[in-house]
Amino acid sequence: MVRKLKFSEAINEAIDLSMGKDPSVYIIGEGVPDPKGIFGTTSGLLSKYGPTRVLDMPLSENGMTGMAIGSALVGMRPIMTHQRADFVLLAVDQIVNIAAKWHYMFGGQASVPLTIRMMVGRGWGQGAHHSQSLQSLFMHIPGLKVVMPTTPYDAKGLLISSIEDNNPVIFMEHRWLHNTVGHVPEGVYRVPLGKANIIRSGEDITIASTSYMTLESIKASEFLAKSGVGVEVIDIRTVKPLDEELILQSVKKTGRFIVADLGWRTGGVGAEILARVAENAFNDLKCPMKRISLPDAPTPTSHELTKVYYPRAIQIVQAVQDMLGIESTKDDEEFELANKSVPHDVPDSSFTGPF
Repeated sequence: MVRKLKFSEAINEAIDLSMGKDPSVYIIGEGVPDPKGIFGTTSGLLSKYGPTRVLDMPLSENGMTGMAIGSALVGMRPIMTHQRADFVLLAVDQIVNIAAKWHYMFGGQASVPLTIRMMVGRGWGQGAHHSQSLQSLFMHIPGLKVVMPTTPYDAKGLLISSIEDNNPVIFMEHRWLHNTVGHVPEGVYRVPLGKANIIRSGEDITIASTSYMTLESIKASEFLAKSGVGVEVIDIRTVKPLDEELILQSVKKTGRFIVADLGWRTGGVGAEILARVAENAFNDLKCPMKRISLPDAPTPTSHELTKVYYPRAIQIVQAVQDMLGIESTKDDEEFELANKSVPHDVPDSSFTGPF
């Protein structure tokens, strides 16, 4: 029988197993010991490991990140958890100027095995200060790895690999994924950092996507398959280091390429990936590439504005049709209406706030 867990349970299990096998691992963050356990990802850890290894954190992100870095330098493996990626901006000095550079500055003689978990995504009209996806910011920094799992299987395997990595890893969880369910084996296993995964094979067009947008890409590919379009969906999984080789292999096979990411358009993950494809596979392209992203504007709070701010599967379908010269049909309208009937600000009715 296939063992299935929620994404949040897979995260919890990865932390539990890592703490169980290595006493140097501890977790710290605002609300980590809370009974709700940050979407259930830290539930039960306090009672099992005690307050010396499961620590709440004051509203002092920069100072506490410095403390975590210091503990990493003397042999600990901290997991720092932020309920929103936005809060991490208060600790950018420590992450960018200390954690990311230490191994390089000391000629490889020192390491900072720090994992920083941060939640991204939208919900409840939280607007510009609590809905940012900042993966491209951290992708830009040498010395940082940036991980964005989509499936529960990858969430567990990638988090274990991140915790065991000897240098800092930014681990980004889209909160619309926490209630998704998938196959998760028991025990310790690892998914290697820097390796993408082909979720669905196809011959006509390649879509490379990150995190929650991979689910939207799968929806789009399933709809397009009904009209005979073969879409290859690549789950990027790690945006830094990027699995450039797998993406290029797919593009050379299909000749058409879309990248889908929920960061801003300018200077985003999509821009970087398109640039690499243009540099290395331009002559294999049959038409101009496209990127699906957020517009260059702060996140709106209004429900009516967020409906058009966030891309969904229908935007991917329309991009593919445009590239292949396919006319829109009544089925497209029905597909769009079906997507609009789903609450756009929460993934399901069980999703409650504030974070």
